[in-house]
Amino acid sequence: MTAFNLSTIDFSWLPILPLIAISIGAMVVMLVGVRLEDEDSASLGFIVLVTLLAAFVFTMFELGQNTLAFHGSLAIDDYAVFFESLIIIATALTVAMSLEYAADAGLAGAEYYALVLFAALGMMLMAAADDLIIIFLGLETMSIAVYALAGFLRRDPKSNEAAIKYFLLGAFSTGFLLYGIALIYGATGTIRLEPIRASLTGGIGANPLLLLGLGMMLIGFGFKVAAVPFHMWTPDAYEGAPTPITAFMAVGVKLAAFAGFLRIFMANLGVISAEWTAVLWMLAVLTMTAGNIIALVQTNIKRMLAYSAIAHAGYVIVGMAAGGGHDAGGAILYYLLAYAFTNLGAFAVVVALERGAEAHDEIADYRGLAREHPGLAAAMALCVLSLTGVPPLAGFVAKFYIFAAALNAGLVWLVIIAVLNSVVSAYYYVGVIVAMYMQEGGVTVERMSRRPGLLISIAVGVAGVIALGIYPQPYMGAAVNAFASALGRQPIHTVSILP
Repeated sequence: MTAFNLSTIDFSWLPILPLIAISIGAMVVMLVGVRLEDEDSASLGFIVLVTLLAAFVFTMFELGQNTLAFHGSLAIDDYAVFFESLIIIATALTVAMSLEYAADAGLAGAEYYALVLFAALGMMLMAAADDLIIIFLGLETMSIAVYALAGFLRRDPKSNEAAIKYFLLGAFSTGFLLYGIALIYGATGTIRLEPIRASLTGGIGANPLLLLGLGMMLIGFGFKVAAVPFHMWTPDAYEGAPTPITAFMAVGVKLAAFAGFLRIFMANLGVISAEWTAVLWMLAVLTMTAGNIIALVQTNIKRMLAYSAIAHAGYVIVGMAAGGGHDAGGAILYYLLAYAFTNLGAFAVVVALERGAEAHDEIADYRGLAREHPGLAAAMALCVLSLTGVPPLAGFVAKFYIFAAALNAGLVWLVIIAVLNSVVSAYYYVGVIVAMYMQEGGVTVERMSRRPGLLISIAVGVAGVIALGIYPQPYMGAAVNAFASALGRQPIHTVSILP
C-alpha cells in the first residue's frame, strides 16, 4: 500500500478559497430562497453572514504569502488580503443594514442577498488579479450585480433611473477599458502585469500604442471611482438605489475599483509614473473641486454623500499623483480604510431614518434628531466630522498622510488646493450637524432596539472612525506593508496529483 504523501498534492487552489466560499454561499442562498416565503427571507441574511465569515477566515490564511498563483493570473499578497478583508467587512455591514430594511421594503431576499455576494465576488477578484483580463472579469462580475441591485426597488422610478443610468454609462466605460487592454496587449504582447512592468524599463516615449492604451484604461477606471468628468452616474445612482446598496456602492465598488487602479498604475507601472503625473494632478483638482462645490447646494443627504464620495476620490488621486513609493501607497490604503468605515457608519444612519419604502433622505428630515435620538445624531456627527477631516478622527489622519506624501513628492500647489477643498467641504458637512442639533421638526425614527443589524452596523462604523483616528500607527503600518507586497512577488510552485 502506497503511503499518502502531502507533497504530491496540488494546493494551488487554496488562494481562491475565499472566492469559492463566496460563490458557494451565493448559490446556497438562491437554492434555500426558493423554499422560503418572502417574510422569512431575513434568515437568508444570516447565511450570507456565515459565508462572509468563512471567506474572511480563508483570506487570513493568505497573510504573508506574497506569491503568484494560476500562472501569474492571481496575486496572493498582503495587498490582496487588505482589500479582500475590507470588502468582506463592507459586505457584511451592508447585509447587516439590510436585515430589517429588506423585509420592510418588500425586497425579495434570495435574489437580493445572492446579488450582493456575487458583487463581492467580483470585487475580491479585482483585488487579487494580476492579469488585465482577470481584472476585467472581476469588474464585470461586480458591475452586473450592482446594476441589478441599484434598480431593485422596481416600483420606484428613481431606482429604475439609477439602474438605467448606471448600466448605460458603465457599458460605455467598459468599452474604453477593453480597448485599453487590447492596445496594451498589442504594445507589449502580454496581459500579465509583471511582464508589462518588466517591459517598461526604457519608458514609453517610443511606444505611443501603450500610452494610448493606458489612457483608455485611465478613463475606464475613472468611471468606476467616480472621478470628474466621469462622475455623471454617481448622484442619480446613489439617490435611487436602496440605501444599503448605496452604501455598498460608495464603499465596496470604490474599494474594488481603486484596488485594480492602484495595482496597475502605481504598483506595476510606477516606474513610468512621471508620464501621467500631470494628468492625475488635473484629474485630482477637477474631482475634488467639482465634488465639493456641487455638494454645497444639495438638499438630499444621499446626493450630498454622493458628491462627497466624488471629492474623496479626488483626495485619493492626490496620493496617486505623488508616485508609487511605499509612503504614498500606504497613505492611500489607509485613506481607503478610513473612508470605508466612515461612509458605512454615515449610510447606516441614513438607513435608520427610513421606514419600509418610505424614504426620509432630505437633510431637513434630520432636524431635531439629537433631541429624539441622541445616539444616532452623535454617530452621524462623528462620521461627517471625520469626512471633513476634524482631529482626532480617522478622516483627519487619513488626509494628513495623503497630503504629507504629496508634499514629499513636491506637489505643493496640489496640496494647497486639496486643503482649500477640505475647508469648503466643512460647510455642507456641518450643515447636517446644524440640522440635527440646532433645528426642530424632523421625522420620527423607529426604536433601534428593534433593528439590531442596523445598530451593529452603526456601532462598527463609529468604532472604526474613532479607533483609526486615535491609534493609527498599526493600521498605517499594515497599509504600508500591504502596498509594499504588491511591488514584488514570486510564483507559487506546486506539484499536481493529476497526470
